[in-house]
Amino acid sequence: MALKLEPGTRLVVATHNPGKARELAEILEGRFELVAAGALGLPEPEETEATFTGNALLKARAAADASGLVALADDSGLSVKALDGAPGIYSARWAGPGKDFAIAMAEVEQRIKRAGAKDTSAWFTCALAVAWPFGPAVVVEGRVDGFLQFPGRGTLGFGYDPIFVPQGSEQTFGEMEPRAKDALSHRTRAFEKLKAALL
Repeated sequence: MALKLEPGTRLVVATHNPGKARELAEILEGRFELVAAGALGLPEPEETEATFTGNALLKARAAADASGLVALADDSGLSVKALDGAPGIYSARWAGPGKDFAIAMAEVEQRIKRAGAKDTSAWFTCALAVAWPFGPAVVVEGRVDGFLQFPGRGTLGFGYDPIFVPQGSEQTFGEMEPRAKDALSHRTRAFEKLKAALL
């Protein structure tokens, strides 16, 4: 039988990042009853996979099996061409234990300078996984291309948003109102694929 997510389903969102939880809630347009993994006291699993899709699946599976609810997980990050795709799946780790993205953005800038790179092309990737408790799972991936600009601008969004300018825009993600960012973000693109698969 085809897997379907019914509107109103209670979903556990497998994240301990409030910014990400808010953004996922916006993108899901109130279709589901969402509860964050952090609110349920679920532990954060060790992200041991080598890809965004692998880590999203691992987080969704862990949250679904631990909570008994259908789980939605996201694994996303920034990849920089001049840094051979880094930080990539390690995007959050570059922010250190305190999740301070000012540190992470400074690290990206320093490494680009050290590499002597003029090209600041970069892209955000988002993998979204939905897993049923001890059952099947679906995973999709979305991407948005752009370039980096230093110093960062804007206090909206979270993570690396202040330094990322998506293609076709003059504003960074950090300067965009949530609705404008959602219109073209990697997370929205992944969600469109998820909708096609499950809704």
